[in-house]
Amino acid sequence: MKRFVVPTALVAALSIAGCAYQQNVGFERSPRDAVVLAKALDGKVAGAPRACLGQPNTREMTVVDEHTILFRDGRTTWRNDPPGGCSNLGRPGYAMVTRLFGSQYCRGDIVHVVDTSSGMFAGSCGLGDFVPYSRPRRG
Repeated sequence: MKRFVVPTALVAALSIAGCAYQQNVGFERSPRDAVVLAKALDGKVAGAPRACLGQPNTREMTVVDEHTILFRDGRTTWRNDPPGGCSNLGRPGYAMVTRLFGSQYCRGDIVHVVDTSSGMFAGSCGLGDFVPYSRPRRG
C-alpha cells in the first residue's frame, strides 16, 4: 500500500488560503439585492449565530444573491452567508437544491445550484452560520 505524505507547510498554506477565500473579500452587493436584504431585515436585530437550523424553520426561503440566503420562521428571519459565496445562486434560471440529513440544516452542509433549463449542476457551496434577526421586544 502506498502512502502519501503532505508537508505540514503545504497543509497550513492551503488552510490559510481557504480561510481568506471564505471571507467574501471584495464582495459588493448589487443595489437591487441590497434593497431586498434591507427590506427583509428592516427593524430587526441580529441575535447569536447558531450552527444548525431545524427543518420546520426553513419553509420560507429567499435567495438574495450568491452570498446570502434568508429563511423565515414566523417573526424571525434567519440569515445564512455561505463562506466564499455560492456560484450562480440567485441568478435567473438557477435553483438551489438541498439534501436534508436528519431534521436540520447545519453549517458546512453542502447545497447545489442547478440550471433549471438543462438540469445540470452549476455550482455548490457549504452553508455558514444561521443568524437570527427579530424585532426587539418592547418593554
